[in-house]
Order: sequence, then C-alpha cells, then structure tokens
Amino acid sequence: MAKEGLFNILNNLVEFDELNVLDLFCGTGNISFEFVSRGAKTVTSVDSNSRCAAFVKSTFDELKYESGTIIKADALRFAETAKKKWSLIFADPPYSYEHYPKLVTTILENGLLDDEGILVVEHPAEVDFSSFPALTQTRKYGRVHFSFFELES
Repeated sequence: MAKEGLFNILNNLVEFDELNVLDLFCGTGNISFEFVSRGAKTVTSVDSNSRCAAFVKSTFDELKYESGTIIKADALRFAETAKKKWSLIFADPPYSYEHYPKLVTTILENGLLDDEGILVVEHPAEVDFSSFPALTQTRKYGRVHFSFFELES
C-alpha cells in the first residue's frame, strides 16, 4: 500500500523516462526495480550489504538494464563524497537509523540533487522533519512515512 501510494504521488510530480535515480539503502532493490520498470533513464543503487549489492547487480543484468549501477557502500559516506547529481533520490534507511537528519542535510548541502530534483525519505513516525525548510510534504501510510524535500529557490 505504501509503495503504491508513493508511486501515485510521483506520477504527478515527475516524468519517469527523464529520471536519473539514486536509491540509497536499496536492500534487495525493490524500489530500484520499480523505477526501472517505469522507464527511468538511469538508476544508481547503493547498499553496504554485499549480498544485496550482488543481487541487485544480477537482476540489472537479467533485465538487461545497462543504465543500472550498483555501488557497495555506506549510504551516508556515499552521500558525503558523491560528485554526481540526480533528479530523484530515494532513501530508505533501517527504521532504527540514528542519522536521518544528517543524511538529509548531507544530500541537500552536498549538491546531490538537480535544481528541480526531489529527495524522498522513508521513515518511521518518530522521525520529524518539520523544521527542515526544504521539506515540501510528508505522507503517511500506516507506520510508513514519506517525506519529500526540494532545494530551496
């Protein structure tokens, strides 16, 4: 239900075939593959787990999706050092993750988003981003919350 809600929102915000997507904490690639199936131009998936990274890579290969990249790395460290820009960044840290604010700040301040880019963070109810000026909306689906951020004009 939450994933369907997320993609219904995104359908009204983006043109999927124009997206360069960064999927942080990609796990087994569920969200990455959703973007692939919707025609995303490129998808970069980042996860620190070797098994997850290998699975996502093998699935990109099986799908013959040559615009998919898998990077085995800590998502926050990756965000601190990345030099590329993406039009959509999706981050789904474990709910026990202690660095939600730092992750969002790092992504926004390090220039990882295109000028018109969108950051979507999945998080539990206990995480509150209401003090972030770049927050544009938060949607709730049971225990799952999605907060959307855009660069300030």
